[in-house]
Amino acid sequence: MGLLKYEEIAESLRSRIAAGEFAPGTTLPSGRDLAEQWSVSRASVVKAMDVLRNDGIVEARQGTGFIVTETPVARPAGGRRAGSARVAGGMPFLRVGEPEWVTPPEHVAAALDLESGAQALLRVRVLQLPDGSPHSFVTAYFPPDVAEAAPRLAQTAPITEGTTRYVRRQTGRYPVEGEDVTTVRLATDEEAQHLALTGAQAVAVVLHTAYDQNRRPLVCEEGVTAGALFEQVDAYAM
Repeated sequence: MGLLKYEEIAESLRSRIAAGEFAPGTTLPSGRDLAEQWSVSRASVVKAMDVLRNDGIVEARQGTGFIVTETPVARPAGGRRAGSARVAGGMPFLRVGEPEWVTPPEHVAAALDLESGAQALLRVRVLQLPDGSPHSFVTAYFPPDVAEAAPRLAQTAPITEGTTRYVRRQTGRYPVEGEDVTTVRLATDEEAQHLALTGAQAVAVVLHTAYDQNRRPLVCEEGVTAGALFEQVDAYAM
């Protein structure tokens, strides 16, 4: 089934932003201009902007219009299954260091079905609360068959269209199944530093693995959240 008109507009703008036509801080064309360009109603343009705003790509600015965001937005690792809600949705994040090839921990290598000693591409970020304080410390590991086919994953610049859409565009693979394993332990020194924790404090750890349409792993993310900020709510039929 083809895309609806507002989805076409959103995807077109997303691609133009990702290509650098609209840089961070740039004002997008007005609703009137887009409506005329696409021969649609203003309501369709509003729905398209809502899609981009919900994805953290644009923000509304009174008296100006829609602006391409300066700060990338991400979602905490895990909690993507149906019927589940998290304490936070999309939130700003800070990239930590540069992406690099590393030998992942054994439990991550097992989740990615990697052979002993094989490397994965590591990307690290700290998700932030609205006041700028840290929420989660997230390490994302991409297996070689994904990272090598999607070279922008190895760059520090944000991927405006989002990693999921970028990987799908590059590889034709997309997530259809996720597995989350939640555990509780004490924070490591590195985690405590990035989460601004003092002393020995408990953290919730969500190991999230996304699988493609052929049940091959696309990414394994480990999200570490201070116990005071972690909440999981499951809704299910009785």
